Amino acid sequence: MAIQDIYPTALRLLGRPVLVVGGGPVAARRAKGLLDAGARVTVVAPVASAPLQDLVGAGLLSWEPRAYRSADVDGVWFVQTATGDAAVDAQVSADAEAQRIWCVNASDHESSAAWTPAVAVVDDVKIAVNAGGDPRRAMALRDAVATALETGDLPLRRQRARAGSTDGAVALVGGGPGDTGLITVRGRRLLGQADVVVADRLGPRELLAELAPDVRVIEVGKTPGHHPVPQAEINRILVDEARQGHRVVRLKGGDPYVLGRGGEEAEFCRRHGVDVEVVPGVTSAISVPAAAGIPVTHRGLAKGFSVVTGHEELSEVPARADHTVILLMGVGQLRDSADSLARAGLPAGTPVGIVENGYLPDQRVTIGTLGTIADQAEAAGVASPAVIVIGDVVRVSPFAPSHFKTADYSTTTPNTPRTARTVKTRVLTP
Repeated sequence: MAIQDIYPTALRLLGRPVLVVGGGPVAARRAKGLLDAGARVTVVAPVASAPLQDLVGAGLLSWEPRAYRSADVDGVWFVQTATGDAAVDAQVSADAEAQRIWCVNASDHESSAAWTPAVAVVDDVKIAVNAGGDPRRAMALRDAVATALETGDLPLRRQRARAGSTDGAVALVGGGPGDTGLITVRGRRLLGQADVVVADRLGPRELLAELAPDVRVIEVGKTPGHHPVPQAEINRILVDEARQGHRVVRLKGGDPYVLGRGGEEAEFCRRHGVDVEVVPGVTSAISVPAAAGIPVTHRGLAKGFSVVTGHEELSEVPARADHTVILLMGVGQLRDSADSLARAGLPAGTPVGIVENGYLPDQRVTIGTLGTIADQAEAAGVASPAVIVIGDVVRVSPFAPSHFKTADYSTTTPNTPRTARTVKTRVLTP
């Protein structure tokens, strides 16, 4: 039998009797797959392996502890041989052929009337691969296709509505700081299944260009001081689209639950009877400083950090250089925030780093001190989106000026200045 002789199809065996002849590991695997398809499985074998006996003990299949008889194929829909004895398998195959019953002969794939493909299930898609009688090749191909579906590299979006399905669902997906490689696998997969995407201006915008032409993108992005689509309207859009039976992805920058109002959106969906899933994202509060080589904690420098959005909250955080303060959406209030921390006792020489457009081609890093950073940012025209990091951890950045690096901050080579790598960025120093 050659691969060209195969006519691919799928058997619906729910409630139908099938026969497995053999009691070893292969028979156990085949019996488990047939049970998963809903078949009524009978195993005929003098001895059953432990996995088969477990299935018998659970009442999932019947076991006839004896040798095969030709009458065993009577009335069954499908037969699988796996005795390990080529002569017995050939007899089973011949008996099945005489009654026009499809039979997989595990001992001789060339003469087998049917082949068992390598199978994987992703969502409600079942992948089955035949590879010219080479099972390892089939498994490798199956795994590659399954991985591509899992990661969203292959389209998993449903093109035909499921029978009886009227309600859609909402997924709040954290897209990370903007680089398309930093969205989670789960987020990428759900995006590939979406009928409607409700998108912020931040996050992995390039992925929108990869969506199918009939996927609707609803733009609800906000800029500082300008909210063209109010939050209440965003909430309503999510619920209305889901109630029309659509799979809705709310694509957000960073993480939905870190200063992203994801909690409000999830609560509104649940209150209106809409299923909602929250997919965490790589929050910009931690990842964007990392893009500039700034860890938010570092042994010997900082054991904790606080994330705030404006100078009003700064009175609640420790005013110490060994406690990292991260300001999100804080460019417009930077001068007030610096003054607040100075009044609370943070030294004027405390290092401060600003990272604009983290992970994007136009990323820019500005480094100064608490006393100088507001003037530096104003002179350079620093603009959102940007993350501001305040504390001694800024000294670790390869972009920090050399005199910042005199402190004993390194856990491997104390007092050894680092050399900044070449990047598309401009570094401002005090």
